[in-house]
Amino acid sequence: MLEQQLVNGVVLGATYALFAIGFTLMFGVMGVINLTYGVYFALGAFAALWSTQGLGLPIWAALPVGALVAGVLAVVLDTLLLTRLRRAKAPELASLMVTLGATLFLYAGMAAALGTEIRRFPAEVFSGGAYSLGDVRVGTTQLLILAAAIVLMLALLALVRGSRLGLAIRAVAENPDAASLMGINGALMLRVVSFLSGAIGGAAGVLVGLNFNAIQPFMGEHMMLRGFAVIIVGGLGDLRGALLAGLLVGLAEVLTAAYLSSTLKDMIAFALLVATLWFRPLGLFGRAAAKRA
Repeated sequence: MLEQQLVNGVVLGATYALFAIGFTLMFGVMGVINLTYGVYFALGAFAALWSTQGLGLPIWAALPVGALVAGVLAVVLDTLLLTRLRRAKAPELASLMVTLGATLFLYAGMAAALGTEIRRFPAEVFSGGAYSLGDVRVGTTQLLILAAAIVLMLALLALVRGSRLGLAIRAVAENPDAASLMGINGALMLRVVSFLSGAIGGAAGVLVGLNFNAIQPFMGEHMMLRGFAVIIVGGLGDLRGALLAGLLVGLAEVLTAAYLSSTLKDMIAFALLVATLWFRPLGLFGRAAAKRA
């Protein structure tokens, strides 16, 4: 039983990490907790669902469609909601409240347009199946989620740390004014980050919707709560921290449900969040920023 619970915990943690990676990238560069991220998660799943039902695409083709739609929406919303606030150098609370209002508006609009009933991918879209190793069983979709979380994190690290585009993104994140003086188009870099973050969120929505075979407009709300806990435990803006904290939260929840009580499972993520803020406010990989007079 322990081996199966560990596998289940790793897969659940990879689900949280997959969601939190794009959320972390967005915060790390823009310095804003964008609450509309949960909408990208749900919209990506719906776009992939429409691609499979309306266009008859296989899941491997519907997945990039969901990511593309969510990425484009992220750029549009960032341009409409946050660009003016950045130019005015508005406080972080203003950006938080604007994205909160937009999230409530978009959730209500999606519920009105799409309905609140649970939708499911057609059975022929993806033949799940499972692999057995002794008494441990792992589903194909679970392996796909785990692989996607690892590959996306490695790809983002390679992009951010090993490319000219990543160097420009880091420069904008560190000091937008200095980056502008060096000839870097800060507005373009922020749009690139918005697209990447939204696309990752949309892809996460597709995979999670496929794993649980349940898609509905408010599916991002539950993940946003876990996403907050994961990025704070891992360290705000740190991609490695998002992956490791996601795995930690997932393992803790599954083991608590298996060996203590399932009613305590939902408390674990927030207990870890509070403990992190008490004893290590910067998170597992967070670093203090040096300030000079």
